Amino acid sequence: MDLNADLGEGFGVWRLGDDEALLSVVTSANVACGFHAGDPPAMRRVCAEAAARGVAVGAQVGYRDLAGFGRRRIEYAFGDLRDDVLYQIAALDGFCRVAGTRVRYVKPHGALYNVAAVDEAQAAAVVAAVVDYDRSLPVLCPPGSVLAQLAAGAGLRAVGEGFADRGYQPAGTLVPRSSPGALVTSLDEVAERVVRMATASEVVAVDGTVLHLPVESICLHGDTPGAVDLARHIRAALSAAGVIIASFKA
Repeated sequence: MDLNADLGEGFGVWRLGDDEALLSVVTSANVACGFHAGDPPAMRRVCAEAAARGVAVGAQVGYRDLAGFGRRRIEYAFGDLRDDVLYQIAALDGFCRVAGTRVRYVKPHGALYNVAAVDEAQAAAVVAAVVDYDRSLPVLCPPGSVLAQLAAGAGLRAVGEGFADRGYQPAGTLVPRSSPGALVTSLDEVAERVVRMATASEVVAVDGTVLHLPVESICLHGDTPGAVDLARHIRAALSAAGVIIASFKA
């Protein structure tokens, strides 16, 4: 099972999360590309540290929305969104190449992730950007989503992702961050959820519904309170359950 985290999400003197500590736990790093968060120095720093640790780097692409941290839906023309996503992938890949590595996959962030999971137009724009840049790049996305379907239809690898610390609705979508049950913060509860995802491809929704969730990667949010301890606890629980932890790009 792959473990990924959103990294490099600060801006200027402002830092969010402990990138260095999380890079010692995860196998894939979703690096912010400067649109929803991040800036060139942060992109360079995280790419270099990930490369030194053998952690796969993914382009965490988002809406052009620094003020809203990419969590507000933005309506785009198809070509504008495609080109914004392409711009972000290419920018991060430049810093990867300087560090002796390359972008290994693409993952939408925040509102773009949620919208592309259900909206065909925005999902198609994300897929078009990846196809234009590099058809070998997998797309990290919700299993069975519109984005996963369009990516597979375009010949891309769609990698199903589960969330360790986010609540699920009965329909399989994430509980909105503004609603009760959006975050799961108990170490033991998160560990139990992750082991069930990895070994049984299941997760329990907020209403008790058991959802089928075939995933190859599990996301640990870097901005969740106690994120580093949570990540270490999850990795230990998976190892204890006999789950091999490795990047899906290894």
